[in-house]
Amino acid sequence: MKMNIVVKLELEGLHHWPNCPLPEVAYLKDLHRHIFHIVAKKEVMHSDRDVEIIMFKKLLKVYLVKQYWDTDYKCCNFRTLSCEAIAEELLTTFKLTFCSVLEDNENGAEITN
Repeated sequence: MKMNIVVKLELEGLHHWPNCPLPEVAYLKDLHRHIFHIVAKKEVMHSDRDVEIIMFKKLLKVYLVKQYWDTDYKCCNFRTLSCEAIAEELLTTFKLTFCSVLEDNENGAEITN
């Protein structure tokens, strides 16, 4: 049996795709805002919280704010990072088994380990 804790968080942020080759969505080249919806799963070894869920959620949020806070825009600025890149960074940094990052809880990416 495998066991994971699951945390979900929302974070206001900006990003852009400067090399977007698609005319239909060329507006993605410009910096634009989303509410990023993140789901992170981390394996635990027993049912007595070897990783405390509330503290883990705060740890993820503090990490993202510390890495990407933009004082001019007063939110995270992921610059050219895609949802895939954000999910991969979190998966690697926090040794997750799963991470999804959705823009406005609609479109995005998920990565499993």
